Amino acid sequence: MSEALFAPCAEVLKAGKAANGDLDALLDPDSGFASRLTQICRDQLADLEENSITENAVSQGELEALKMESDTWALLQALIPHRKTVNDPYLTPRALLALNPYTPPATLAQATIASSPLLSALVVVREWLCECAPLPAMVSPGATNGYWRFTRHVLLQHMRTGQVGGGIVTEMDPDAVNRDNGDGKALAVDDANYEKALLQALFAHVRAGRNEEAADLCRKAHQPWRAASINGAMVFQWRAIANESREEDAMEEDEGWRGNLRRKLWKTTCTRAALNQTLSPTERALYAALAPSPQTAGPLKAHCRTWADQLWALVCVVCEERLSASMASLAGECFWEGGLESEGAADVSEVIVEDKEEDEWEQEVISALDALGSISVEEGAPADNPYHVSQLYIILDRTDALLEAFAKGLREDSYIALPEYASMTRFFAHLCLFLRMIDIAVPPLATQVILEAYLHVLETAGKRDLIAMYASALGDNAVERYAMFLTSLDLLADEAEREHALKRASDHGLDTHRVAIATAERTIEKAFGILPPLKGPLPSVIGMQPPPSDAENLLVRSIEWTTFSESTYDTALEQACVVLRYFLGHGRVHVAKTFLDKLPPALGSIHQPEELATEYLHYHQFFNVWEALARVVEIRALDEPNMNRDTRTAWINDYKNLLEYARSQVMKLLTTEWLTSDVALGGVERRRRDLMRIRQIYIPELIIRLHSTLTASRNRFPENLKHALAVVNVVADSRYKLYEDFVSQDGRRLGDYLGAVRQAFLAGLEGGGLDPFRVITV
Repeated sequence: MSEALFAPCAEVLKAGKAANGDLDALLDPDSGFASRLTQICRDQLADLEENSITENAVSQGELEALKMESDTWALLQALIPHRKTVNDPYLTPRALLALNPYTPPATLAQATIASSPLLSALVVVREWLCECAPLPAMVSPGATNGYWRFTRHVLLQHMRTGQVGGGIVTEMDPDAVNRDNGDGKALAVDDANYEKALLQALFAHVRAGRNEEAADLCRKAHQPWRAASINGAMVFQWRAIANESREEDAMEEDEGWRGNLRRKLWKTTCTRAALNQTLSPTERALYAALAPSPQTAGPLKAHCRTWADQLWALVCVVCEERLSASMASLAGECFWEGGLESEGAADVSEVIVEDKEEDEWEQEVISALDALGSISVEEGAPADNPYHVSQLYIILDRTDALLEAFAKGLREDSYIALPEYASMTRFFAHLCLFLRMIDIAVPPLATQVILEAYLHVLETAGKRDLIAMYASALGDNAVERYAMFLTSLDLLADEAEREHALKRASDHGLDTHRVAIATAERTIEKAFGILPPLKGPLPSVIGMQPPPSDAENLLVRSIEWTTFSESTYDTALEQACVVLRYFLGHGRVHVAKTFLDKLPPALGSIHQPEELATEYLHYHQFFNVWEALARVVEIRALDEPNMNRDTRTAWINDYKNLLEYARSQVMKLLTTEWLTSDVALGGVERRRRDLMRIRQIYIPELIIRLHSTLTASRNRFPENLKHALAVVNVVADSRYKLYEDFVSQDGRRLGDYLGAVRQAFLAGLEGGGLDPFRVITV
């Protein structure tokens, strides 16, 4: 389920980055960061719910998690603009009354809300809770055929037949069922069931903030008194006499008064109804929701099943109680709240007392909200669900503590086993980035942990094209993290895909030069961690070699990262020498040749640093010699007795030319201090040891191969025996010190070579004579 949202969320992040810190764009209610993520989650939720009816592929827990994620983004969209936007200066309720004692209560309530940051935020939260509430269930229109139709029919039947009792009420007034006569009479079964469903629907409408629709439903049910009770929640407003700036469109509307002029009395009546034990729990909860207060909190919370319901009940009680207290304090100054007992503004002492009360009230509210973090619920996700914790911390403006807590859980693997781990990590990663975009401080270490976790989620899901975007948000660690991802590709990605992945680093503001170098270094380190170290007995280079292992192929392909761009060729040269040393030091000539063939020709034109440039050219020289000797062996194998004269003549010429070329190339290598420049000077110890090892493997091998090749061709080219014996002088020459490269190991002992030389001298006697040195003097 979560995989479907990776790409859409990345598109939102891309658009957010393109906004370049423009708050208006980031907080736009239609196209802003949080609003778009809200809509993405809602669309996905709708698709899943529709498909789950037929496919049953998504669990209810996953659907609930997606709903909570959507609600949390909606909360951010509601609260963050409220906190980040600078509002116009406002007048306090007392200032409004000083200007106009006939200011309507609704205007005073708005001023009270505007004067308290916490109260205004809670009002926003209340609206959000209403918007996110489940849609009210549809009620059967059966009651539209009449008021208590089935009960009326029963009573009429009783009147016709003279029957008495039957457990049915004898009156049709709204209080008939609740009238305490001790007889326990009720409505007809169908009417009682409808009444119960109606009350449930009315409460659901009020829970969703749809009071007007609830009143309409009451009228359709032929219960206008209940509609009047619901409409009584509306605060008295009269815009014609309020000191409010209005838009031109609003000026055209009816400027008559609306709302409840006797709301205090109405609220008292609702409170008594909510506390009336003879009413059903649903009806008591309905009246408690219409007039929330500490007195009615019990019946209201008793009907709240989910954590969101509990939060809504608390917020409603807090907001209503604060507004009621504010209006009570203004009763003597407001015409509509009790008269004009005093005139003028409050003195300084009253203002100080109000500020102190505001501080105390805020502490009480915060404590009450904190308590929601540990309450138990009857339905839905528990209070400690990460999304519920997120919503609570966002309301309390503690996003830094929220991110710290989630990062701690990630470090302790507290969430890894949860089925919604991927979606939770996605949410928190985008939350970090969103808060950073709008200049809300986020803890850097926690942000890094969360983004790292989300990058692992993307890697697991195979979303390689998204890694660079999120890795770029890691700041100083961005290059290393993206390099770590590229290293993890191993052999799965071909060269074109690797190049494209490296290009994405540039698309998201990463330094491609640094990423390429870091990736190549990490890849080489990874391969060396698997491969055996370069030490131990010298390997044999005779005979067939096994194909390269995966680790060797990884080492071969490590150079790709630094050869995509000429800007990293200098690093590629250094890394190429390291890799070639390793392969040649292990006797993997064929693998080393494959590696060398992958390198761009331009590396050979680099002259600095001189020691690396020279070493790299020496490797090219070595493979030219090695291939020349191999071609001599191949052409010698073409000799067949049944060749015609022309073919044999051509073959002999080719054979002779290849022998001469191979001899000259080997002699040139032996006399040009091949791979000895740094050895003589000491150099870096490890590099010095590796180069010495390579010489000990290949110098004796080249000398013996050349000797063997020349002596094997003496029957066709007698002068080659003299050439073979002339190599001895080069080996013995103290200028080249080739004898130092022979070691005490089979096939590489100096004695082995001298034995072959002895055989060559003996071969010189095959033509006759007793002088063994005649072959080198003729």
